[in-house]
Amino acid sequence: MKNLYPFKYIMLVLVSVSSGLSYAQEDNSLIREGNKKYEKGNFTGAEQNYQKSLQKNKDSYKGAFNLGDAYYKQGKFQEAISQFDLLAGKKVSKDTVAKAYHNLGNSYVQNFKSQPKMMSNDSANSEKEKMLNNGIDAYKKALINNPTDEDTRYNLAYANRLLQEQKKQNKKNKDQKKNNKDNKDNKNQDKKDSKQDKKDSKQDKNKEPQKQQPQMSKEDAKRLLEASNNEEKNTQEKLKKEKMQQGKKGQIEKDW
Repeated sequence: MKNLYPFKYIMLVLVSVSSGLSYAQEDNSLIREGNKKYEKGNFTGAEQNYQKSLQKNKDSYKGAFNLGDAYYKQGKFQEAISQFDLLAGKKVSKDTVAKAYHNLGNSYVQNFKSQPKMMSNDSANSEKEKMLNNGIDAYKKALINNPTDEDTRYNLAYANRLLQEQKKQNKKNKDQKKNNKDNKDNKNQDKKDSKQDKKDSKQDKNKEPQKQQPQMSKEDAKRLLEASNNEEKNTQEKLKKEKMQQGKKGQIEKDW
């Protein structure tokens, strides 16, 4: 099985220039110098040469294409995307357009890979997924212009696999955030219930104890009332007798 990384990458022009233009032209001379620096790994120097060539000839497709390559090699993927996207819209041969779309797809996918793997921000994860979709779309357009390009088909399969993994990761992140939110809500509810329980308990302690009235039947109530009346009657008779006796003791006998 092929290793799906690194990508199959295309550079349109290295040392030779097959357009038939004279090497005496200054822009081609700058491109050749840029290509030498590129081959030695001096991508910053190559970028400068390609930019100078475009200053001499702004319509140089070779200079513009290789500038995109130099951006890519330096990890300037956004700049590479802009460069290859512009080149893909030029009216050139289908094979050349296919190469521009191929490298555009690579730039999108590498831009995706340069982002942090774990991101809690939903919009950032959505943007990562968009990068892969754009890369896949570029590979498909490359194949439309050159259906026999196996390198592009190879990279397309790799980008599709990355997209499926990213979708799974995004779903996992959303589920985790939902679970965290539910757990937080439950904890907040538990705290709220606990506070309410403490409040209710405190209110119960502050309540005055209330006497509980016994339940009795009508017959028991009647007997109790009669007993109370009899007791009161006896008490009145006893008091009356005591008063009469005190009156007798208080009389003074006269000695005539």
